[in-house]
Amino acid sequence: MNKPSVFDDFYSVIPAGGIGSRLWPLSRADAPKFLHDLTGSGKTLLRDTWDRLVPLSGVDRIMVVTGRAHRAAVEEQLPDLLDPNVVLESEPKDSSAAIGLAAAILLRREPNVIVGSFAADHVIKDMRGFRRAVAEGVAAARAGYIATIGITPTDPAIGFGYIQCGDPLSIAGAPNAVTVRSFVEKPDLETAERYLAGGDHLWNGGMFIAKADVLLEQLGKAEPALLAGLTELAEAWDTPRRGAVVDRVWPGLTKVAIDYTVAEPAAAAGKLVVIPGDFDWDDVGDFASIAKLHSGGRKSDLAILGENARVLADASTGVVISQSGRLISLIGVTDIVVVDTPDALLVTTTANAQRVKSVVDALKLSGRDDVL
Repeated sequence: MNKPSVFDDFYSVIPAGGIGSRLWPLSRADAPKFLHDLTGSGKTLLRDTWDRLVPLSGVDRIMVVTGRAHRAAVEEQLPDLLDPNVVLESEPKDSSAAIGLAAAILLRREPNVIVGSFAADHVIKDMRGFRRAVAEGVAAARAGYIATIGITPTDPAIGFGYIQCGDPLSIAGAPNAVTVRSFVEKPDLETAERYLAGGDHLWNGGMFIAKADVLLEQLGKAEPALLAGLTELAEAWDTPRRGAVVDRVWPGLTKVAIDYTVAEPAAAAGKLVVIPGDFDWDDVGDFASIAKLHSGGRKSDLAILGENARVLADASTGVVISQSGRLISLIGVTDIVVVDTPDALLVTTTANAQRVKSVVDALKLSGRDDVL
């Protein structure tokens, strides 16, 4: 029996896109990071996300936006996902198109719907804290705001964007909601340390909750042509015309992140609020994040992932991910990252984990698509 939605007007949206290029060669175009078990839970990140949202939405009110190439894998992971709630992209167009299309489709089906967007590849273990924050976000959305959930920083991370908090608000059901003064791109270490000490900055978790019509109105102010395209797609979505309209309209949509079309303009207009989230959170953005997840923050540990990993280690720390079955021996190396797949080997350090993306960029330029 399906669990009922906690909020009758709430729909969860899971954008499941991107290849996670900083996790190459583990994450690739045909097997992006949301289809991997990176926590050792026995479940993929996508499945973990689904299980986190079912108590809030019920299985009938979760929509997944993903690429056509990933449909079979997504449906295998999520057997309870309803066919009308699978939205397929013919090619990646970034988060504005993905979330905007989901909102436009749901708005036509349910005029007063509130949508919450939650990435398919984040790790959250504190279910109670997460649900409390979402409940406040829904309350803020009912009051006409666009809400985001900011994560209370635990260290001066340079791999995350930041949200500068403003003044508290009086919103029924959202006692912790505050205004957003600004969004800040990934800072350098000195700036991140200042943010942590100041106490008025939160990590940008990329979660947004709003009435579908409010979100689309804000998107349309920044990108009217994009909104027009999404509206045309939504009008045809539940009709036999869908395929033809998608093939004609989707390739011409603007590729832009929702931070630029919705979040930042809404903040400037006083329509964006942030709910501080005191739960643990990680976007698993690089191999240093994976090492941290498995070590519990202890730098003396070596995390080993892979079903048939064969690793001998002496006085070594970091993370090893093995898919090849080869024996890997580490002696006296610290903060090492080894990712061994059948056709590619990556060796770096946790300090340089963010630079893995440059390898992917170089492979693209050289035409080595066979390993991407």
